[in-house]
Amino acid sequence: MKIEYAERVNRLPKYIFAAIEELKLQKKKEGIDMISLGIGDPDLSTPQLIIDELVKQAGDPANQNYPLSMGEPEFREAVKRWYNVRFHLDFDVETEVTNLIGGKEGVANIARAFVNPGDIVMCPNPGYPVYENGGTKLSDGVPYRIPLLKENQFLPNFEDIDTKILKKAKMLYLNYPNNPTGAIAPIDFLKSAVDFAEDYNFFIIYDNPYSEFTFGDYIAPSLLEIDPNHIEINSASKMFCMTGFRCGWAVGNAEIIDGIRKIKSQIDSGCPIFIQKAVIKGLNEYTSEKKPKIVKENIDIYEKRRDVLIKGLKKIGWETDFPKATFYLWTRIPENETSSMEFVKKLINIGVILTPGEGFGEYGEGYVRFALTQSIDRIKEAIERIEKLINN
Repeated sequence: MKIEYAERVNRLPKYIFAAIEELKLQKKKEGIDMISLGIGDPDLSTPQLIIDELVKQAGDPANQNYPLSMGEPEFREAVKRWYNVRFHLDFDVETEVTNLIGGKEGVANIARAFVNPGDIVMCPNPGYPVYENGGTKLSDGVPYRIPLLKENQFLPNFEDIDTKILKKAKMLYLNYPNNPTGAIAPIDFLKSAVDFAEDYNFFIIYDNPYSEFTFGDYIAPSLLEIDPNHIEINSASKMFCMTGFRCGWAVGNAEIIDGIRKIKSQIDSGCPIFIQKAVIKGLNEYTSEKKPKIVKENIDIYEKRRDVLIKGLKKIGWETDFPKATFYLWTRIPENETSSMEFVKKLINIGVILTPGEGFGEYGEGYVRFALTQSIDRIKEAIERIEKLINN
């Protein structure tokens, strides 16, 4: 029997992160101590008060049955309250708020709900690969790659997009604070994005999981503060260091929310109730737009790591900028290197793992992404290893 993939699967590119994982495992077998600064997965623990609540709620038989795929009423109420406290926005929990099994699921399922074969979806590049692949291509849509360039602060330049594309576009993915670049979006830019969407009749999926991962006095906005007729995705993953728990939410335009719910009702049974209730505990720690203690303590640790990494890289002659948000550092590869993937392979040989920029799209070539997911001592050790490589 001959087994053939669907054409939509054949259109997917090779997953570069799988290749890196294979190289890493090989080097570990060879006895090399690996320092992983590649994966965007917080290494700090989930706040204890959330863990305590999770244990408590998991033991209650009432929380052990199938959940509602749209989220339990009390979870949606907590999300509504959080948006009111954090962004001064108000949503109807019956029509404008829904639970997600992590933000990634929502990013993909929005496309399944609204993209027809051949529809154009505008995707930032470099960008989170799910926009182009798990969302657009697996819905038989056509991705239009919008360059995010350093000279434009890694913001899309809508004026450069062909009006023929804009007229045919179904939707636009935006993500600020940005993965992988760490860039932030000024309010004026968000206003221009909303104006373009209105002019050309497409909607925006604002992927905002790093809204709380900001440094100094910077407070990230919500696109929905400017226009609530789009949709925003967020999750507990980065905010509360809960990547493995898979709990997120989407808020905004009721028709878009309804579309997501239609898809979800057919393919999943929702996030476990006891996890939703644990996330409620975390969300309720917010009393203003400022980060509560359980969030700020972790962000402060990542900020110190950021400072150590950037100062260390500059000391060895690798100039880079200080990002105001995310736990990523996006920087050009050294001048004598010609490929981000080949440079990453060299680093893996000395036990340091970074993510090559080309893994985030063609406009990511020439860059690498550091993730601040190791202790300061391990970051310093990684810098020492990198210095020996690039200075020799």
